[in-house]
Amino acid sequence: MKIALPRKVTMIINNLQLHGYEAFAVGGCVRDSILARRPEDWDITTSARPEEIKKLFRRTVDTGIEHGTVTVLIGKDSFEVTTYRVDGAYEDGRHPKEVHFTSRLEEDLQRRDFTINAMAYNDEVRLVDVFGGMKDLNHHLIRCVGDPRERFSEDALRILRAVRFSAQLNFPIEKETARAVRELAPTLEKISAERIQAELVKLLVSPHPERIQDACELGITKVILPEWDAMTGVEQNTPHHKYDVAQHTLHAMKNVKRDKILRLTMLFHDMGKPAMRTTDENGRDHFKGHALVSEEIARKVMRRLKFDNDTVKKVSRLVCYHDYRVEATPKNVRRAMNRIGVELFPYYLAVRMADAKAQSAYRRREKIENIIAMRQLYQQALLNGDCVTLRQLAVGGRELMDLGMKPGRELGSMLSELLEYVIDDPERNKREILCAYVKEKLGQ
Repeated sequence: MKIALPRKVTMIINNLQLHGYEAFAVGGCVRDSILARRPEDWDITTSARPEEIKKLFRRTVDTGIEHGTVTVLIGKDSFEVTTYRVDGAYEDGRHPKEVHFTSRLEEDLQRRDFTINAMAYNDEVRLVDVFGGMKDLNHHLIRCVGDPRERFSEDALRILRAVRFSAQLNFPIEKETARAVRELAPTLEKISAERIQAELVKLLVSPHPERIQDACELGITKVILPEWDAMTGVEQNTPHHKYDVAQHTLHAMKNVKRDKILRLTMLFHDMGKPAMRTTDENGRDHFKGHALVSEEIARKVMRRLKFDNDTVKKVSRLVCYHDYRVEATPKNVRRAMNRIGVELFPYYLAVRMADAKAQSAYRRREKIENIIAMRQLYQQALLNGDCVTLRQLAVGGRELMDLGMKPGRELGSMLSELLEYVIDDPERNKREILCAYVKEKLGQ
């Protein structure tokens, strides 16, 4: 098998070989190349020790030298070059106590997580596949290298990575590997929130976010996202829905593009429903106020998983407004733009569309037509430059103080009132009109 290595990767491998060392592209880049996917990055493994790697390349960074990793810089690109190694005992389910360098490629490949990630390649030897990675690629299987219990005991995050790769590649998890996942899922408690978050996001933005249900069935979400389990099996006896809350969420996630903010929003948008479910005398379910509870849950979960403030803010806001429905009029759209945010408004429309498409056919056309009309009015408001924020007002605090108002709460309230006045009619956003309005309010 021939893999087209990037020129700079070939340069690094050739330089190491010219000095008597073995060197191979390894791991995910080999797997993705075989699958005709574009690798995100290229990792290289070599028999050269870290100090020897550093001597052979002009620009290097000691990114993980204690574990044998040196980053080689060529132009604007960086490549991790790691010495063949054997991991020592894992004492915390996360990190090896120590690593030992080895001269044998097979020993290095043996410590890796899954067979499809344990292949190496260079142009001289071609594909090195000791553990049947190619066979598992052909059979579309996620299988651990060696004993899955050993692999998962070494690093519990691999349990979540199994589902993540399953979602990215649409491969089922091999039976023995799945059995070990179910058995050792509780050990994910040892893994840091940041590492859990990174894997969860990769799963969600994959082509198959619905594989999160596999994580539920294997006992993973019970540990890292119990809020998901709470949605499973919660029926929605209402004409608007045909799935239970969890199944509806799976369909809604698939209905938005592979964007972190959108997929997280759809993950959380109905998490408040189990707590807010009521059933009337006719057997119909209602979920009044679920959006606010969902927002609270989203904020709590994202804080727990150490998401950055910007993501927490955006996703929480979208979850809060995911069910915000009004008649599609210019005034209503301008007010919605003000409440939700001009930049977030296209996300809000995408969230509503995904939600509607994951519901039953009941009034679906009406819902979708409303969303399309709101999108057109939003675009028109942008083209017109309609004022929907305080920053766009024709007057500011200084002008109000010139009219005799003092800085403080009253001045802020007046600016908010002026904004509402202008949102009702954009033609009012003129300095003289707004000043006249203020003078009248002040009795001048």
